Amino acid sequence: MFSLQTIFGSGKQFFTLFDEAAQAAYDSTRALHAMMKATDRQPALDAFKLARQRERVASDKISQALVDSFMTPFEREDIEALGSALYKIPKQVEKFADRYSLATRHLEGIDFAPRAAMLEQAAGVVVEMVAELRKMNIDRMTALNDRLRAIENEADRLMLELYRDIYSGRLDNLQMFLLKEFFEILEKAIDRCREAGVVAYQIVLKNS
Repeated sequence: MFSLQTIFGSGKQFFTLFDEAAQAAYDSTRALHAMMKATDRQPALDAFKLARQRERVASDKISQALVDSFMTPFEREDIEALGSALYKIPKQVEKFADRYSLATRHLEGIDFAPRAAMLEQAAGVVVEMVAELRKMNIDRMTALNDRLRAIENEADRLMLELYRDIYSGRLDNLQMFLLKEFFEILEKAIDRCREAGVVAYQIVLKNS
């Protein structure tokens, strides 16, 4: 028999689930940055698959909580949008790691660490923004949104530098193709972080 608290509760469980999802996304980016900094850069894919699994579990719980909960802390459409945005971050990171594991021997001398560091920073800001949803502090959320935008802008600048390497003449055709593909995956992962941040920011704008 369901209690009245279960049926008419405040929906606080969503905050915990979003925290779990954001942390799983961040952990995947941290694992990627660590792999790119390592001397041998040998892919160990377990960390990425575990983060993706944690994210999937949190996403499933969010979907189920929407079914079970009569009340939610903010609009259901926003809950779905944020859950979907967070889910896509480790998915994109795992995509990079899986493909990188197949192409490592062709990527000697190519340093992905600076871009991976920016991705980790972006995901860290998303963790902070998700945590701030409990407080609905517009000033704090605006500052975090500005920081996330600055990271995205810097990542875009680094992407421009990528094309200097592509057209430098020092890479063969396969390396040129792989370099472009892998940096675009990283760029998309940062975009996913930005999307999650925008959703969180808009939630606060609507509810503060």
